[in-house]
Amino acid sequence: MDFAISLFVLLSSSLILAQDDGNAITEKPDETRTCQPDMCDLLMAFGAMKEKIAAVETRLEDSETRLRNSETRLKDSETRLKDSETRLKDSETRLKDSESRLKNSENQLLELRNKERTKVIFSAATGGGQAIGPFNTDKTLIYRTVITNIGDAYSPHTGIFVAPVAGVYYFTIFFHAGGHERAGLLLYKNNQLMIMTSDHQTEADTADNGGNAAFLQLQPGDHVYVVLAANSHVWGTSHTTFSGLLVTQM
Repeated sequence: MDFAISLFVLLSSSLILAQDDGNAITEKPDETRTCQPDMCDLLMAFGAMKEKIAAVETRLEDSETRLRNSETRLKDSETRLKDSETRLKDSETRLKDSESRLKNSENQLLELRNKERTKVIFSAATGGGQAIGPFNTDKTLIYRTVITNIGDAYSPHTGIFVAPVAGVYYFTIFFHAGGHERAGLLLYKNNQLMIMTSDHQTEADTADNGGNAAFLQLQPGDHVYVVLAANSHVWGTSHTTFSGLLVTQM
């Protein structure tokens, strides 16, 4: 742009000088001064070039403006894209949290359903109609007459109850025996004595009855059973029973 202006000034100065020189020789009164043909063509060409340069500069400025606008829009688009990515990540995080809560809820519901389905109730009597014992040693008492056995945790073949799930269980033992012999029952958890019931020998009583009960906290696989104490007896009837049930799972 500075070069074009300098060139224009130079050509204008040359034209003025040329006009002054021509006027000194050819100027006549009442005649309009004109430029030399070559100089006029040069000025016209320069004017056209100047217009083109101006038009190019205008288009260049427009292009720069559009470029800046495009850059601004691009930055806005990038910002919106980042915002969208952030919102997407937040949505994914919330979705994962929702899935985790759903799984926890499903697990809790399944656990509750399992607890509801886990029902353990049994009751059995010795049966037989005759005295059992006395023996010289302790002997596991087998209650062969099964009254109830929901959950199949009690075995009438061994007399042993095996806990299927962890929880608190309630057990009762009752006996009927003749008064002429000592009577004694012991309730064991695995190899640990938990409770007992007994009656001493007497000539005054013709028959004796006794019983006891306890809540036991068991783990899966724990054994609970009744032992007939050494040198004692019970009658094998429906009076002598062993019962238990699951109160609550742990």
